[in-house]
Amino acid sequence: PGMKITALRAIPLYGNTPDGGWTHDFDPANNLHTLIEVVTDEGVTGIGSAFTSGALVEGALKLLRPWCLGESAIEPERVSEKLRQMAFWQGRGGSVEHAISGIDIALWDILGKATGQPVARLLGGYYRQKIKPYGSILFDDPPRLRETLQSVTARGFKAIKMGWRPFGRVSRQLDELLVKTARETVGPDVELMVDAGGSEQFWPHGYKWAIETARMLADYAITWFEEALPPDDLEGYLKLREHAPLPIASGEVFTRRQAFMPWIERNALDIFQPDCTKCGGLSEARRIAWMCADHNALWVPHGWNTAVGLAADLALTAAVPVARYVEYLTPSPYIEEIITTPFSLDADGLLTIPTTPGLGIEIDPDGLAKYSDVKLTR
Repeated sequence: PGMKITALRAIPLYGNTPDGGWTHDFDPANNLHTLIEVVTDEGVTGIGSAFTSGALVEGALKLLRPWCLGESAIEPERVSEKLRQMAFWQGRGGSVEHAISGIDIALWDILGKATGQPVARLLGGYYRQKIKPYGSILFDDPPRLRETLQSVTARGFKAIKMGWRPFGRVSRQLDELLVKTARETVGPDVELMVDAGGSEQFWPHGYKWAIETARMLADYAITWFEEALPPDDLEGYLKLREHAPLPIASGEVFTRRQAFMPWIERNALDIFQPDCTKCGGLSEARRIAWMCADHNALWVPHGWNTAVGLAADLALTAAVPVARYVEYLTPSPYIEEIITTPFSLDADGLLTIPTTPGLGIEIDPDGLAKYSDVKLTR
């Protein structure tokens, strides 16, 4: 009995994809984000987001559809776990898990709409009404970095994370100049985080570079040091976390809770950063977040994605005691322009967590039409 899934649709976003810093010939026309719409037999639809191209999501949906159609649309945890279990031979992480993530988020959205409850309450309740977003930007040459930082603080952000090129890719002197420039630009009252981007292709640095850099960053009161090493260097991270004078963060590329478990159990990081549009959706991110809470680690969702991903992160940051921040890619048309009521920061630089049914956002068909040739069902 109850609501059934009748269709799964991929809605790829094109035309204004933000530069992630991974390649030196980035094209904003690339498609790296795909919304997933789940349609039900009772007219209720849900929307999710996957940090993966439309082509890969379409391939995954072709695999997953037979296990979804006719399934309950209001049992997200069971249905997404069923998909994970059924796809073991062709999935077990990667793009298939990214697609499951988008389906899971959409199912939570449906459950919220069907029960008239916000997803935050369904995930466990409101430990907080507001959360601090950090504006996420890429490093640049000092004069351009200064301009970017000024534009982010002008939009009301009280925390900013800087990442990737040219940090760690030129010289120690430049690294320090970038951080010094940033601290001088924003002053002592704006939090700064640094993301080396150690998951980039052929990352050249190991523990010795990371520990020296960590000491330099601590001198500038950096809040955390992210992805200082390649993402699979568990032993390196264990050493770095033990000896670095500031918190160490990583985890954005992992999929499935099982990938996080050895890291959490061994206390390899101060801050874990699963991305709910990749790691398995809200169901999986919630399990990971509670594991972090139980091991006295901080959980900060990675969110270089869309308004749907941000809404999902906000719901979970409400419902997890050890949440303190949410990532906010800024500026990004896929966040600001595809929903009817954009997110806004208050005078203290905080975001209010939605309290309306489902994810608490509504997709604007006209905004969506600028970035996708696929329309919503309704």
